[in-house]
Parts: sequence; structure tokens; C-alpha cells
Amino acid sequence: MSEIIKEEPKTIYCGSGKKKGEGWFAITIDPEVICDYVREYKGKKFIKLNVNVKSKADKFGKDVKVSIDTWEPKNEKDE
Repeated sequence: MSEIIKEEPKTIYCGSGKKKGEGWFAITIDPEVICDYVREYKGKKFIKLNVNVKSKADKFGKDVKVSIDTWEPKNEKDE
């Protein structure tokens, strides 16, 4: 029996930032990266993003990373 191996989706980083206070982040987003991920729902356009706090700041003091949320609901036809 062959085993189906699912690849984890590649993380698509689109920005970074700094934690400015409790619950407040200042981030910068690269529009060229996110433009391919614009979705539409009920006539409105949106982009789903993940914002995560890094365990350690980088050399520029950036301690927040931003990536595209590419999750899609399962298609029942695929099962």
C-alpha cells in the first residue's frame, strides 16, 4: 500500500514589523507579494494574513513577521 505524503504549504512572507506595545504592532507589507492573494467574498476584496511574534528580534530590531494565510477549506470532491 502506498502512503500519501502531504507537503506542508510553503510560508510566503510578505512583511515584518515591531511590537510597539501590548497588542499593538507596526508592520510593513510588500504589495508586490500580496497582490496575487487578493480574494473576493460577497463583493468585497480581502487578503488573509498571519502576524506572528518572533522569539528573537533580527538585526534590524524586527520582532514581528507577516505571512500570507493560504489556507483554503477542503473541497469535498477531493475526499
